[in-house]
Amino acid sequence: MDTDSEDTSRPEVRASLSRALATAVVDLSAAGVESPRVDAELLAAHVLGVSRGRLLLVDSLRPDELSRFTALVAERAKRIPLQHLLGTAAFRHLELQVGDGVFVPRPETELLAGWGIEHTAPGSTVVDLCSGTGAIALSVADEAAPGRVVAVERSAAALSYLRRNAAAFPVVEVVEGDVTDPGLLSGLTVDVLLCNPPYVPLGTPVPREVALDPAEAVFGGSDGLTVIRPVIALAATLLRPGGVVGIEHDDGHGEAVPELLRADGRFTEVTAHADLTGRPRYTTARRA
Repeated sequence: MDTDSEDTSRPEVRASLSRALATAVVDLSAAGVESPRVDAELLAAHVLGVSRGRLLLVDSLRPDELSRFTALVAERAKRIPLQHLLGTAAFRHLELQVGDGVFVPRPETELLAGWGIEHTAPGSTVVDLCSGTGAIALSVADEAAPGRVVAVERSAAALSYLRRNAAAFPVVEVVEGDVTDPGLLSGLTVDVLLCNPPYVPLGTPVPREVALDPAEAVFGGSDGLTVIRPVIALAATLLRPGGVVGIEHDDGHGEAVPELLRADGRFTEVTAHADLTGRPRYTTARRA
């Protein structure tokens, strides 16, 4: 008998999933993660290759799965964005590819996207400025029936993700461009224009996860309005009479952005909208 041969009959020692999740929740809570249980479950589901809802059907982890899960939890405890660890970000009905160099879409932006979808009639031309991953543009393409969606982004890194995410939507056209260029998309007539620009005023403290987003996608000058001002002027140029614009902004811009739209003189029906917490989040208007 060869005593040096590997014993393949020995059962694999598996770890308790519930115990691993409990440990992860403690570690993530101590690191200041806002939703430790949710994050731990999403990381476990990612490692196991199942949906979060199906974790209830799993009771244990193989040694290699436990090792991967523990490593991911350690990274999340360093406040690496959850979406970077998963490689995707959920947005409305979409799973978008994300990673270093592109702004991770936030749940509050789903409100602006929803407003845009509601105002997109069949066959409409829709423009999404500062598109990033394409979250707004692709949601409109996915949930409405536009004739054309133009997603504009200037960052080379973000464009890489945008093009990959947009590949499944033939109606979406990706354009490399700077939204502060008054000649951008010259000659195009637009029905709906949407924009989630960089709008955080410089010097404003942000969560550690947001600090890992590209600064050019987060900060909008000393008052947070450096990009919003030219976006308003561009919207007035591109929109057909009766067309609509929606712009997300900082919760401190609840009066400033509506006032900028009114002061332009080319918009009516200027309306401020709050997010689910009651904070000012985006403003809409109609081209006169």
